[in-house]
Amino acid sequence: MTTTPPLPRTWRGWAPDLVLGLVVVLVGTVEVLRLPWRVDGDLGPLALVVAATGLSTGLARRLPGAALALVWLTCLAQGTLGIPVLLVQAAVVVVAFGTARWGSRVTVVAGLASMPLAGFVFLTLAELGQLDSVLHRGQRGGEIISVLHDQLGGSWPVVLLGLFVSLLLAPWLVGVSLRLAERARASRVSQVAAEEDAERAHRETQQVQEIARLQEEQARMARDVHDVVGHSLAVILAQAESAQFLTGEERLKETLATIATSARSSLQDVRHVLSGPQAPTAAAAGSVGDADALVAGVRGSGFTVEHHEVGRPRPLPPELATVAHRVLQEMLTNAMRHGRRDTPVRVERHWPDGAGEQELRIEVRNVVAETADEQTVPLGAATGDPGDGSGRGVEGMRRRLEAVGGRLDVRRRQEAEGPTYTATAWVPVRAGSTT
Repeated sequence: MTTTPPLPRTWRGWAPDLVLGLVVVLVGTVEVLRLPWRVDGDLGPLALVVAATGLSTGLARRLPGAALALVWLTCLAQGTLGIPVLLVQAAVVVVAFGTARWGSRVTVVAGLASMPLAGFVFLTLAELGQLDSVLHRGQRGGEIISVLHDQLGGSWPVVLLGLFVSLLLAPWLVGVSLRLAERARASRVSQVAAEEDAERAHRETQQVQEIARLQEEQARMARDVHDVVGHSLAVILAQAESAQFLTGEERLKETLATIATSARSSLQDVRHVLSGPQAPTAAAAGSVGDADALVAGVRGSGFTVEHHEVGRPRPLPPELATVAHRVLQEMLTNAMRHGRRDTPVRVERHWPDGAGEQELRIEVRNVVAETADEQTVPLGAATGDPGDGSGRGVEGMRRRLEAVGGRLDVRRRQEAEGPTYTATAWVPVRAGSTT
């Protein structure tokens, strides 16, 4: 049984309790003034009993523990000093209700335990003849007891005790019932609030996941468009630059036709990229013929390409084939963009031999025009994409490979023929892809 939260203590909140206490005091005052023997007795103790009863009733809601203690102090004083019991003291039922409805755990238990004890006190007062206020026209308590004895025999104390305890137990049970009902209602409210919070958190999580998915999709499309357009423009630019040195109408027409073919192929690739990951070319990308087409395009731009295929080629799953294709495409684009035309671009695709090796190694090496001191450093965020401030080239390849469990290494070396860049990518080959 949980403790009821404290009520707000404001003057307006105390108003009902104050009114109830004043009503009890007024009723008790009228009862004392109407006692037939009031002229012969001292009304001071009775007034104190009335005041204490009204105060305990007023405290029953806000301070039920204090109200219960005050009731017991009043009863003890009446028993000790021989002060008669008044009818107005029946307002103790309000205190019994308050202890069960708003009291702490200790107060609830104390209220329940007080009932049989209060019954015995009431019975003792009755035997002492101190029930003057419940008598009619000045009859004494002894006469009431004589009537009860004649009607009920020797069991009259038990009957009287049971009646008194029942009168106190009924409001206590009502208070406990309302307390439990409020607890159940609060539990339902808390459960509904928790379910709403969980549902809201689930919706927010879905929204965050959807935003992350869209951002990742946008980043993927940006990388694809960068690779496709960058490679095609590099090929077109190289062919256009070489066209100005051509002689003969046929050769010029051939070069222009190659440029048109490259542009058309680039436009088609961009359309496939924008159509989503289920584009028809995604499954074919990375095939042996596709790699040969990339190499042929570079050769048609005036570069010498040494292409070596080591091992037996095998088809790759669509997502791995796309990664292999885009990585090789970007490597060749960088070689064309930053490499020297008078030195060959070396391309090697090393397929796994099936004896434990499960990665396709793609390597592109080219000599660059710049001169530099001999060094061997991996290109990362510090060095960036050689000659490209966008950072999409190397970083885009690295992200593609890491997404499928691969890796990338880009190194610059000073060799006899000049400074070289060597880009090496490892693409995992999944089990079961071997034909």
